[in-house]
Amino acid sequence: MQFMLYNDVHEFYNDTYDVLMRHESQYMILLGNIMIGLDGKDKTDWRDPAKWLMVTVSDEKGIKLITLMTPPHNITLYAADNIIDPKAVSCLVNGLKDYEIPGVISEKALAECFAKEYTKRKGLNFKITMNQRIYELQAVNPEIKQFGTVRLLNERDIYFFPYWLEAFNAAESYGKTEMSIPNNEEIYRYRISSKKIYVLEVDGIPVSMAGYTRELQTAIGIAFVYTPTYFRGNGYATSCVAQLSQMALEKGFRRCVLYTDLLNPTSNSIYQRIGYKAVCDSLMLKFE
Repeated sequence: MQFMLYNDVHEFYNDTYDVLMRHESQYMILLGNIMIGLDGKDKTDWRDPAKWLMVTVSDEKGIKLITLMTPPHNITLYAADNIIDPKAVSCLVNGLKDYEIPGVISEKALAECFAKEYTKRKGLNFKITMNQRIYELQAVNPEIKQFGTVRLLNERDIYFFPYWLEAFNAAESYGKTEMSIPNNEEIYRYRISSKKIYVLEVDGIPVSMAGYTRELQTAIGIAFVYTPTYFRGNGYATSCVAQLSQMALEKGFRRCVLYTDLLNPTSNSIYQRIGYKAVCDSLMLKFE
């Protein structure tokens, strides 16, 4: 097995893109991050590829494992064709012996395989921080009841959007029970300026939101799904996500992809009603 460390995101892209595209929906995060690095326009926070850890493990037949870490975030892994080779995992762990890895996010079996080997070598433990399921949609269920109008988030929404985004982030923070009070408007204006987040208005009142994330060759991610507690139970989130998904398909994307927390049966049932079908289960593990 050959462990190869990359310093150039373009070289990493050239070697891995075709392999990753075999399972585009499953590895949207990894593919999307590579595309962000290639674009190079935004190097804020984790987005500067000069700080990334990019690795492949190969044998004489080709790539077996693809690895990307964008500090301070977890390492992401892909086993070519979803075939886990223990020798490749062992080679990867050997090559990473001098790196501090906070955790891993990947397809469930691969995440567990890597975590067991890595923590054994490092004398660490690991715990699950999130059980996820990846879904994709290729057609929206026409029977979904539609409400109101979906429109792009804009500067006039700054009076409520920061609170909605922080509430969404708190819900996504795996056990966090309190939301942060917005105090730096630049963060929220950056999100607004991206022109990827939409709100559902009913009778002129914003009641729910959802947005796009990474845009790939044939797939686009859906995220930022949030409805304030006092508007829940009315089908607003279902309508918002359904309308946003249909808009993406009409733009030419073949599929929409989203991640869910398996501990949230409500969101999982909502997405399935819209037409989302399970691709695979994914684990987010923390090393400690």
